[in-house]
Amino acid sequence: MSTITQVLLLVLGFGLGGGIGFVYRNGQLKDEDIKKRKEQEKALQEANTKAADILHKAKAEMIKLQEEARNEERIRRKKIEESEERLIRKEQSLDSKMDNSEKLKEKLESDIEDAKKKKEEAEKVFLKQEEKLKEIAQLNKEEAKQILFKQVEEESKDELIEYAKKLEKEIKDESEGKAREILADAIQRYASETTVESTTTLVNLPSDDLKGRIIGREGRNINAFETVTGVDVIVDDTPGSIVISCFDPIRRYMAKIILERLIEDGRIHPARIEEMGIKVKEEVNVLIKELGEKAAYEVGVAGLPPNLIKILGRLKFRIAYGQNVLKHSMEVGFLAAEIAGMMGANVELCKKAGLLHDIGKAVDHEVHGKHAAIGRDILKKFGMSEELLHCVEANEGDVEAKSIEAKIIQVANLISVSRPGVDKDNLESFIKRLGEIEKLALSFDGVEKAFAVQAGRELRVFVNPEKLDDLRAIKLSHEIARKIEKDLQYPGKIKVDVVRELRIEAFAE
Repeated sequence: MSTITQVLLLVLGFGLGGGIGFVYRNGQLKDEDIKKRKEQEKALQEANTKAADILHKAKAEMIKLQEEARNEERIRRKKIEESEERLIRKEQSLDSKMDNSEKLKEKLESDIEDAKKKKEEAEKVFLKQEEKLKEIAQLNKEEAKQILFKQVEEESKDELIEYAKKLEKEIKDESEGKAREILADAIQRYASETTVESTTTLVNLPSDDLKGRIIGREGRNINAFETVTGVDVIVDDTPGSIVISCFDPIRRYMAKIILERLIEDGRIHPARIEEMGIKVKEEVNVLIKELGEKAAYEVGVAGLPPNLIKILGRLKFRIAYGQNVLKHSMEVGFLAAEIAGMMGANVELCKKAGLLHDIGKAVDHEVHGKHAAIGRDILKKFGMSEELLHCVEANEGDVEAKSIEAKIIQVANLISVSRPGVDKDNLESFIKRLGEIEKLALSFDGVEKAFAVQAGRELRVFVNPEKLDDLRAIKLSHEIARKIEKDLQYPGKIKVDVVRELRIEAFAE
């Protein structure tokens, strides 16, 4: 092949290759343009779709807001309409009330005018009748009044007789009632088996010679002893013994201990009696606390405040319905715990409430009121629970029992007091009456001590000699007697003795 041919073929090859490359490149560019346009169309379509969604949501939100605005407008319009209706009704009601008030005012004014006219007419008629009566009888007003009364008496004679008979019957019934009270008092004072057993204590003496020493010269020792202890000492012909009488068991117990120690010591004189009285009083206070602790321990009640324990121990010296109140309280505690255990109630609450249900009786002779209410107040001061307070308050039935535990306490209490030989109401009221007499005397200014003795027939009142002179002491005895007559119920008579003793001491050195 010649060179020219080769050159031509080479040129032809380059041209053919360039043409093919151009055609291929041009096809690629067209494909890329088509692809870009498709992508742009797709992006535009997606943008249109999003815009449409946003527009749709905006329209929906706008429709919702418009609906809410219309609802709020309807509600506001409804409230305004309701307010307008209420105002209209109130206005109508006020108008009606105003009309009624005007009518009532007019009626009252009319009634007042009618009343004035009737009064004037009545006065005129009365004056005419009075003048006519004077003209007819030719009597003055007083004489006419006497004749009128006599006429009424004649016309009502039968009624007056019936009234007199009624008064006579009432007086007779009252006299019979008074007679029954006097007889009851006599029977009560003669009831030696009850009164002596429950309000007296017998003290044995080594020899009858000690009776004279106990009485002392001119009765100084026995007077000092009764003043210190507040008891009545009975020295009679009974050999080898004397009797201490007092309705308060604590005072009676203290007097017995003091007398026994004086007899053992051999020194019996007023100063020694006062010294022994102070000492025994302190010992009795310790004993009362020990008795309260022992009772709480035996029943199984723990955690009681010390001062409440002392009040509980005082029940040892209280008698109710013939029972020792502390033993009765322990018995109720045991019974209530057993019943609560069998019924599935609160055993600890029943045990504690049973032991403390009569705590008010420790001070009911000092505080006015029923012992159940007094006991509730005492326990409330010591921070006891409301459930316990309710059980104590309801134990006598004065307050309705609202819990099963309160009902259990009522039942246990009734079981304890209903056994044979327990009921001694007369003794209970007798002791309460004596306590009221002493409390009344202590309410007077200048009174230091007051003791009811001789089964309540005598009240001994010891006054402060520096506050009251002899004349004031005499006046005080009459004031106390009148106060007893006015405020207390008692049979028979009560003798009031006011003692004013001035003691002056001097020392020679």
